[in-house]
Amino acid sequence: MKFDYRSHLGGGTPFDTVNPARPDQVVGGYAEVTDPDAVDRVFNQAARAQAEWAEVPPVVRGDRLLAFLDEVVANVDRIAEAITLEQGKPLNEARNETLKGCAEGRFMAGEAARQQLQTTAAARPRVRNLILRRPRGTLLAICPWNFPAMTPLRKLCPAIAFGNALVIKPSQFTPAAAFLLAEIAARHFPAGLVQVLPCGGAFASQLTAAGRFDGVSFTGSVAVGRKVGLAAAEGLVPAQLELGGKNGVIINDSADLDGCLDQVFGAAFQTGGQRCTSLSRVIVQRNLHQAVVRGLAERARGLRLGDGLDATTTLGPLCNGAHFDSVKTLTARAVDEGATLVTGGEPATVPGCEGGYFFAPTLLDNAGVSDTASRQEIFGPVLSVLPYDDADQALTILNDTEYGLTSSLFSDSHALIQRFLDESRNGMLHVNNGTVPDVNMPFGGMKHSGLGAYSVGASASAFYTIEQAAYLAW
Repeated sequence: MKFDYRSHLGGGTPFDTVNPARPDQVVGGYAEVTDPDAVDRVFNQAARAQAEWAEVPPVVRGDRLLAFLDEVVANVDRIAEAITLEQGKPLNEARNETLKGCAEGRFMAGEAARQQLQTTAAARPRVRNLILRRPRGTLLAICPWNFPAMTPLRKLCPAIAFGNALVIKPSQFTPAAAFLLAEIAARHFPAGLVQVLPCGGAFASQLTAAGRFDGVSFTGSVAVGRKVGLAAAEGLVPAQLELGGKNGVIINDSADLDGCLDQVFGAAFQTGGQRCTSLSRVIVQRNLHQAVVRGLAERARGLRLGDGLDATTTLGPLCNGAHFDSVKTLTARAVDEGATLVTGGEPATVPGCEGGYFFAPTLLDNAGVSDTASRQEIFGPVLSVLPYDDADQALTILNDTEYGLTSSLFSDSHALIQRFLDESRNGMLHVNNGTVPDVNMPFGGMKHSGLGAYSVGASASAFYTIEQAAYLAW
């Protein structure tokens, strides 16, 4: 066993994590906390730490955050190994995930230094109007299993920068990275400012509904996000919900089709398609249809499945058995509904990793716009191709989903680019590139892909601080 946190917060109901490439290999031991006394200790310590931290000048908070991030970078190999062992992604992806989370955090450290009063015009003489921002207090971060380091960092860094305490509820499949981050945080911030609370989702919702937190930031599925949102509403707690996506790319024309397909393929299959921002629908101009299918299929067959710790692996396993079964079921349903299976479509056997949760990279062609392949977030290495005849049809297909997270267009037509920017109903828009977001840009979605303030960038302050209107008369 690599990680042992079974005595954390006094213990609780034990559970283990396993290597998804070798499910018989136990990686970590943990305890699910349900004891009210243990929870009270977490909240009391967080409240004391937050009161102390809020008094630290914002510029100093930013400096302390940068020092924390420096130590995270110094330990990136250790954190990346923990991610790969519990989540399955290739080690290089795990490293890049952690480093990107740190890069976003460095921008947030700058936001702490830039935090300032805003003045606005007054309606009366001898009155000055000010807009102030103060920390929210103690926040809950509910994190998913697909990005065990980046998602906690994405929530931790703005929380700390703006003077809050943070309690992290990691996924039961991938807690190790959160514990490692909290251990580093303990060396840079007041005791209890950053804590890990391993508990079930229902218990976290109970705490939220009871108003124990001053805000909850959730990243995960729409189904669970609905439950978190309802609990937050019951407790009158502000909620930031980052949910799923069924992201589409329109390929209309491209002077460099190979370069275009490289970007589309990477955006679709990184992390085995287990990303909310993964491209899962390729909406292609009919005269490019066959060339795009051939190019994507060739790239899919070139992936090498294996244990993420193996340097030659380019596609790791799915994260856990339940999700593995879900991807199998949804892919089979898509084929039954009429999508043409070009490659993949079934579990894969990897020598030396028998029993691992490997699923062959899959390409589906001619998917129906109302079918599973076009509407359901399969959340695996499965990509669907849908041909179109004109721009109206392409944009209709792009928007014909309950989700609205991210989208992409490859085209040199200025008119189509302008239509895409005007008509794409997604929170993040990409023209002539994949769906990789910058570290200083707002991150979030529309429709069922998100609710509340966007995270990352300057917009993060809308969730991590409270706005106050102040009137000064003399």
